Amino acid sequence: MSENLHKDHRKRVLDEFLKNGFDIHTPPHKILEFLLFYCVQRKDTNGLAHELINKYGTLSGVLDAPIEELADFKLMSIRSAALLKLIIPLANIYSYDKSNRVKYFGSLNDIGEYLFDRMRNYENERLAVLILNADGSFKSFDILFEGTVDSVSISIRSLLKLCLDKGGVIVALAHNHPSGVAIPSAEDVALTERIASALSSVGLRLIDHIIVVNSDYVSMAESPEYSHIFKTE
Repeated sequence: MSENLHKDHRKRVLDEFLKNGFDIHTPPHKILEFLLFYCVQRKDTNGLAHELINKYGTLSGVLDAPIEELADFKLMSIRSAALLKLIIPLANIYSYDKSNRVKYFGSLNDIGEYLFDRMRNYENERLAVLILNADGSFKSFDILFEGTVDSVSISIRSLLKLCLDKGGVIVALAHNHPSGVAIPSAEDVALTERIASALSSVGLRLIDHIIVVNSDYVSMAESPEYSHIFKTE
């Protein structure tokens, strides 16, 4: 009887997902419970989902947890935990595949959406550069530097060399804030000004600097307090 109840409950959750899907307003334990259906066979995973959310605070916290810790929870195993750990790299690969199909950028919004997809969900801070031709067509995307959770070491000389080697004329920067706050810091502003000046000195144009967090991004070029950095004479 208990097994039948679990089976019926799983079907109800599956039917709800197929009908309505999940979004940011879906309770995290419900999403996690659904994921756990495929990690734990023929058991009630609702309690486990609540236990994991209670321990790690958020769904992202659960997915970021060490695999050994996840495997230690009742009903879990290394194989089950590995399936949960697959979610983030799979999401990153999906974003890469999707964004890599974009070959032309007609607006700052196109650039922002592309860089948002490429730069979110990283645990450590990274700086990336998108290089375009004069008509906005794609030239290259490269992650230049990876730092700690709160800093990146920047070599403007390396950045200039890459841009010149690629042969593009328009440059957009992006870096992520693992802290979850997509507001440019004073250091971000100063660095952007230095890079814009360095690029201009060799005939290249910095068109934007995108600050990325997992759920949002800020375009410095579209922010009134920073837009002057990107204006050409």
